Amino acid sequence: MLSYRHAFHAGNHADVLKHFVQVQLHQYMNQKDTAYTYIDTHSGAGVYALDSNFATKNAEFDTGIGPLWGRTDLPPALAEYVDLVRGMNPSGKMRYYPGSPWVADQMTRPDDRLRLFELHPADSKILADNFRKAEAHKAEQGERARGRRVMIERGDGFMSLKALLPPPSRRALVLIDPPYEVKDDYRKVKDALEEALGRFPSGMFAVWYPVLQRMESRQFADRLKRLPAKEWLNVTLTVSTPGPDGFGLHSSGMFILNPPYTLEPLLREVMPYLVKVLGKDAGASFLIERGTQVTGAAAGRVGAGGTARQPVGNARRASPLSGTGSLRLPGQAMPTRDAGAKDAARPDGAAAKVNAAARAKRFSRPEAERPDERFDPARDPGKAPRARYADERPRVPGARPERAAGGRPGSGRPVAGAGTGPARPPRKRG
Repeated sequence: MLSYRHAFHAGNHADVLKHFVQVQLHQYMNQKDTAYTYIDTHSGAGVYALDSNFATKNAEFDTGIGPLWGRTDLPPALAEYVDLVRGMNPSGKMRYYPGSPWVADQMTRPDDRLRLFELHPADSKILADNFRKAEAHKAEQGERARGRRVMIERGDGFMSLKALLPPPSRRALVLIDPPYEVKDDYRKVKDALEEALGRFPSGMFAVWYPVLQRMESRQFADRLKRLPAKEWLNVTLTVSTPGPDGFGLHSSGMFILNPPYTLEPLLREVMPYLVKVLGKDAGASFLIERGTQVTGAAAGRVGAGGTARQPVGNARRASPLSGTGSLRLPGQAMPTRDAGAKDAARPDGAAAKVNAAARAKRFSRPEAERPDERFDPARDPGKAPRARYADERPRVPGARPERAAGGRPGSGRPVAGAGTGPARPPRKRG
């Protein structure tokens, strides 16, 4: 499907979050002299006119860059992003808004490489035209042109990503921003990241995603946390309470794999400000999460914020986390009803410690002090000994005991010498 056009949404609150984070990622990558490759899997048109019919139809920029345009109290990190947008509008009037390729072109250095992909035929052509005009303008100003360091291709960014990794300089920043028109986009993002991390584990990958009511969107961040990256950082911005119909974009997020250590402090400084300025009602909020890779069985027990996920409903009785039911953790004994209720009041792991201590105490006693479980007529006069054999005949070492009359229990076959008939003559050998 190619019906999505970002021009309808240019400059909204989701763009503010995405491009503010992108600016900070470029700032971090620029701290080293070694050149790096910027890869944009879904580039769009690159530049958007806010006075066009597309942008003015819903005027979504009024939920994002509009309220920030005239502010003089911007936090320094946010001011870098707003100044970049102002640089596109030298007249002071807000007319143009940059897409992620234009942000990358302004933030990268002459030796850095840009690899831009866009599948939509119209936006792909506009993107190429915008960069051709930008290169011509730089040449007129006497600036060094990038030349082949910028490559624009009309194609599927998901399919093209694996051919570019690892980059020649072993440094890369990848931005993945699909339209999420169809549910399959969520799966494609995860699969593309999994393969990209296998090829280039040290790369920095940034993913923008909408926070919607659909199941794929609600579970998306948790699935990205299980990818084989050393660290991850997740930030979301909500500007209003979702409506009862579930339509409209009220919240979005940026998920960064292998994030810079400088990003989280900046987010904690800027996000409260964005909620204050862009928030529409009491539902406005933000979320910042950071963690390490979660794999295996632990992934099923970890929820939002890295806390243990508690079982729901009847699953609690059969969960190894609860300590009751048929499922138990290693070293955890099967509790009785009373013991289960008693262990439930103990802290986590206390039941296993109590059971381990009881076993250690039992087997630590000398053998002479352990209770003698053998039968003793003097000690138990009213208790009959349990017969080891049906005829109570002593067993001769090395000899096979004789069977009782009637043969093997349950077999129905008689035994010779039991009074049931003549014995079979011995079989001659030789």
